[in-house]
Amino acid sequence: MFRLKSSVVIAHITGWLICLGLPLLFISGQTGDRKALSILFSTDYLVFLVTYVALFYFHTTFLFPRLYFRKQYILYFLSVLLLLVMVNYMRPYDHLFSRLRHPHGETRWRPPMPPEGHGPEAMEPPVRVDIVSDFLFLLTIALSIAIETTHRWRQTEKRALYAETRKTQAELSFLKAQINPHFLFNTLNNIYSLAITRSDNTAMSIMKLSNMLRYVTEDTRDDYVLLESEIECLRDYIDLQKLRLTTKTKVNFAVTGSPGIKCIAPLVLLPFLENAFKYGVSNHEPSEINILLQTSDNSIHFYCSNKLFRITPDTNRTGIGIANTRQRLDHLYPDKYELQISEDNGAYAISLQLQV
Repeated sequence: MFRLKSSVVIAHITGWLICLGLPLLFISGQTGDRKALSILFSTDYLVFLVTYVALFYFHTTFLFPRLYFRKQYILYFLSVLLLLVMVNYMRPYDHLFSRLRHPHGETRWRPPMPPEGHGPEAMEPPVRVDIVSDFLFLLTIALSIAIETTHRWRQTEKRALYAETRKTQAELSFLKAQINPHFLFNTLNNIYSLAITRSDNTAMSIMKLSNMLRYVTEDTRDDYVLLESEIECLRDYIDLQKLRLTTKTKVNFAVTGSPGIKCIAPLVLLPFLENAFKYGVSNHEPSEINILLQTSDNSIHFYCSNKLFRITPDTNRTGIGIANTRQRLDHLYPDKYELQISEDNGAYAISLQLQV
């Protein structure tokens, strides 16, 4: 459905009042306000007004979009030339000013009689050109072209922005989908091991997994979630991982500050925990995983460190999760995050600072 915005209607009305009011201002300066007011309600001024308004909208809505933008250039220029000939034949400005030269009730000026021996054809110019009407015609066409080109440029820019937004949303959904099955697969493997050994913690781990599934499938549909919900998901994940750990591994998880109503991108911290539990746990040597989440008024700081036990080609799988996380951070926190990953003497540490 074709709908007009009030701002567009007001702009068009204002523009026409200014453009078509200029002749009245000029006439008023030549004859006075009373004469200008009489011309305002004259038939010649109505013809002058309708001619250029119709010309503008006919060119804007039909000629320019349906001929020029469809690359029918010859037909377009012939149509414009035909309109110019018609305007020059009508001479709307010349007829309007004839009321100024010949006030109502006065006898119009007649040309002098031709000299004896010469016909009346000798006194009439072959073609009468109304320069002002032609100039106003070209000005109207140029204004129409400028407005329609600007409108189409803005529409193209909006479509490009919309396409870019949809592309970004699709990328984020794809990256999120890559992360979610990864940690769910690992968690299901852990629960399977508990069920095989008939552990008493099987029911509790299923409940925690249920909480995580609910969080992943329902709460993470938006780009951002409450930080408190993300923290609960991390706690459930850590508790599920602890079920398979031995006494040789110690996990320290602390949250400082108040999450309040702060928001964060969902599942953006989980890949770091996955790496810590995947490569920082040993059944033969003591290990320690330290996880710290600090919140302040305008920032969130996540820190995770662990000892690196397994450095094998399988580490490339970890790189996929980190690469995806970097892409999500680039999309959701442009110039508002700082990620530092360090590896020194077999110790692996991640520091992520988010501005919220």
